[in-house]
Amino acid sequence: MKTTTAPITVHVRWIASGSFWMRAEQGGFALDSLAQKQLLFAWHESSFYGTFIEVLELDRQEGVLLPALEAADYFALPAWNPHAPIRWSDEAKPLHHVSRLITEAVKDRNLVPDFAKWKAGGWGWKLMNEDAYATALGLSSVTYPPYFDDWIQLIMEARYPDMEVVLHGAERKRRAALSAVPPASDADDPAAETTAETGSGESAAIPLEELWTDERDWLVSIGWIPDEAPFRPALRLTEPDQEEAWSLTVILQDRSNPERIVDCDADGRPAGNCPEEWLPFAASRIRQAFAKWTAIIPWLQADRAESGEESLSIRTEIDYAEAWDFLTDKSIRLAEVGQSVLLPAWWEQLRKTKPRLKAKVRPGVGGASQSLFGLSGIVQFDWRLAIGDAELEEIEFRSLVDGNRQLVRVRGRWVLLDPEMLQQVQQWIRQVRKKKGLSFRDVLEMHLLGPQDGEASGDDGDPRDSTDALRVEVELNEHLRGFIRQLGRAQSVTELETPAGFHGSLRHYQVLGASWLLFLRKFGLGGCLADDMGLGKTIQWITYLLAVREREQPQSPSLLVCPTSVLGNWQKELEKFAPSLNVRLHYGPGRAKGEKFAEAVQDCDLVLTSYALSHLDEAELTSVHWSSVCLDEAQNIKNAYTKQATSIRKLDADHRIAMTGTPIENRLTELWSIFDFLNPGYLGNLRSFTERFSNKIEKTQDKELIGQVQKLVQPFLLRRVKSDPAIELDLPEKMESKAYVSLTVEQATLYENVIGDLFERLDRLPPMERRGLILAALTKLKQICDHPVAYTKESPAATGQVSRSQKLERLLDMVRELRLEGDSCLIFTQFVEVGHLLQRVLARETKEEIMFLHGGTPKAQRDRMIERYQSENGGGVFLLSLKAGGIGLNLTAANHVFHFDRWWNPAVENQATDRAFRIGQTKRVQVHKFVTLGTLEEKIDEMIERKQSLSKQIVGAGEQWITEMSTDELKDLFSLRRQWVEV
Repeated sequence: MKTTTAPITVHVRWIASGSFWMRAEQGGFALDSLAQKQLLFAWHESSFYGTFIEVLELDRQEGVLLPALEAADYFALPAWNPHAPIRWSDEAKPLHHVSRLITEAVKDRNLVPDFAKWKAGGWGWKLMNEDAYATALGLSSVTYPPYFDDWIQLIMEARYPDMEVVLHGAERKRRAALSAVPPASDADDPAAETTAETGSGESAAIPLEELWTDERDWLVSIGWIPDEAPFRPALRLTEPDQEEAWSLTVILQDRSNPERIVDCDADGRPAGNCPEEWLPFAASRIRQAFAKWTAIIPWLQADRAESGEESLSIRTEIDYAEAWDFLTDKSIRLAEVGQSVLLPAWWEQLRKTKPRLKAKVRPGVGGASQSLFGLSGIVQFDWRLAIGDAELEEIEFRSLVDGNRQLVRVRGRWVLLDPEMLQQVQQWIRQVRKKKGLSFRDVLEMHLLGPQDGEASGDDGDPRDSTDALRVEVELNEHLRGFIRQLGRAQSVTELETPAGFHGSLRHYQVLGASWLLFLRKFGLGGCLADDMGLGKTIQWITYLLAVREREQPQSPSLLVCPTSVLGNWQKELEKFAPSLNVRLHYGPGRAKGEKFAEAVQDCDLVLTSYALSHLDEAELTSVHWSSVCLDEAQNIKNAYTKQATSIRKLDADHRIAMTGTPIENRLTELWSIFDFLNPGYLGNLRSFTERFSNKIEKTQDKELIGQVQKLVQPFLLRRVKSDPAIELDLPEKMESKAYVSLTVEQATLYENVIGDLFERLDRLPPMERRGLILAALTKLKQICDHPVAYTKESPAATGQVSRSQKLERLLDMVRELRLEGDSCLIFTQFVEVGHLLQRVLARETKEEIMFLHGGTPKAQRDRMIERYQSENGGGVFLLSLKAGGIGLNLTAANHVFHFDRWWNPAVENQATDRAFRIGQTKRVQVHKFVTLGTLEEKIDEMIERKQSLSKQIVGAGEQWITEMSTDELKDLFSLRRQWVEV
């Protein structure tokens, strides 16, 4: 930078954004912004010598911006620059003195909140004693610019960002206090005094201003300056021993030690033990407090003994109504204006303690000689109102209600009776009496969701008990307590002897499962057997069925509803383990219809049918009263709105059972649908369950709500997993691994063509067509990842080019290796055309016959395939479509499982894997999942891994969730990572 002696003239303008705009001239020419920053801020360290100064062009002139907070320091400094002298324009000259005044005032805390503005409903800052302070600084004449107040406001807002909140809080307190004062005699006269009625019926003049006596009092109240008094005046309320009168006392409380208290008489004179250093402050502080107290509580002022005496006096005794008013209202108003109040120690605790209605089940209910007849059975009980540890019988409660008091003594303890809560109690009692008692469902829910044995009741400050809702608790008798304990502990039920008709051996946990089902049947309660895949749910239910026949000789058959794909499997299992059962298959074109149906099944022990026929043959199936109805793979009714789910809920039976390894695949409402079949109405209707649990759990994973659902369903859901040491399965190990492959250039080209077409059309479509386009694109992309032929639909001859898909090449290599080692495998795909492609290629390469089971495979052929594969000389390679072969099959001949393409729900994939990894497996099972790198397969696999911890609660199934993504999210999901494309 060259040194020059030409002066620099600086012009300054305040702009609305709260900054100073500066421009400079030198030698008659305007300086550019860079030169201005270098010359004007050469000595200004806080802006790093102009580096951080912003540039702004106004009126076609370049200038720089100096923020209000930095401007005071900048203008107060001497304008020093070794390169050139600086001259300030006329409008800028006063800024040096004003800035010096501001900086010193901030340093000395002589800028304070503006009391006058605050009383007018606004807020701001002011300079205390401006002229005197300026003179003290040697500034004899200061010209204040019009933006002076705005400048100070911005500086103080930056230094004290919370002050606005503090002042608004003070304003709320002031307004609350004023709202308690009777209206002024002349509302238009701001100087008018209000007339407050005293306790004696006379009138006393109370100036409104005495709520805050002066500016200093207000500054103390907002914490700007400290209160020099070592104590604070306070009012203390004391409850009566026996009489009706409550006591009010004026006290002085030590600021540093609140336990130190000095009593005062009714006129506010401290007792003889008052420290001497307190006395100089006592009269003024007590007078200020008296003014606020009596302005807010007019009845507090005592009748003056002598006319014209100015001494202040409060009433020392008040009645119940006044004490209640003081506790619930006036003490809060006093606290809002910064006044201290000491209430009885029990009051705050009493306000937190909410009444609980306790329903005590009468002795004998639920005993051995009395059946509950299911969840709808009526339970008789006596009730009591519990408040804290005080319990009121009905006659005591009614006498208190008739007394029309909210604060009463009960057995030496104060009790708070809220009128709204009392109304809820009375309404609840009326409703229950209309029903002549509580249903067992009501009792069970209250017990499960209420405090358990040894747990706190939630009283005395529990935040969950702070709502206005009435809490109703149930107190069980010995019989019901034992019964509900058995419900939740299958191991505590009486174990059955293995029925004579059962051919085979049962593990201990399987005996417990069948015994648990029989226990539920005895009391008319449905149950869900939700054991892990492969633990033998089938033989547990067969055992239950045989035990029911031996014990009850039912007059009607049982009904089993299952997927079509496992009808044959059930026939085989029943023939093997219970050959004595008379089983009828209701399936196929020759099945009995109309009036012939009841006649055809009357001598049967069991009828087998499919989910599809549950709706088509609803008339036939609902015409019979069944001994029991069992749903195998009960997740088939997870959607409560489907026709088959609706038809199944209409079935009439003595007992209902559901079997599923995945009671929740997608949403919590699936669990509701299963339970509404098992025990109709137990979880409420679907709308209330969704509002109460599903929506909140699925959005926030609320642990407390999840715990409540678990408590409600646990008595009727029995789940054991393979890894449970108590199961003692001794199953071989299951090993999972992923096989990562790349796209060929051909596949990558097809992939990007599909993506390009998708996003070219996506944003032009309405929502429904948009979703359809996304789902269609998903299918195409997954087919391309498998093999180009799956997408292009070329002739079968084209499948000979194995090299067109690395995924296919890798599968062939792995199958060749395992077959050389004598191992067998299952290969799952979700596309039938891909299955046919794999069947042709594998048959040609391995020289073996390859079976392929899919949805179009006839039942008889399906049964032959499974029997052949499981036979002594079977095994080999078995292709299955995921939906047709993923459930209900026992394929333990395989010890390798391949997922050629991915179904984006871990539960569905695990179901398929468990066709091999189940009881009867003697080898280590290896699971191989193919993932195409760089594609949506890899990205969604990563998402599944991140979400695995949630899959036991809610797992996103299928692909519908993808259609709700934004276009940008879809681009990120679908975009191809080209570094993984085969070169």
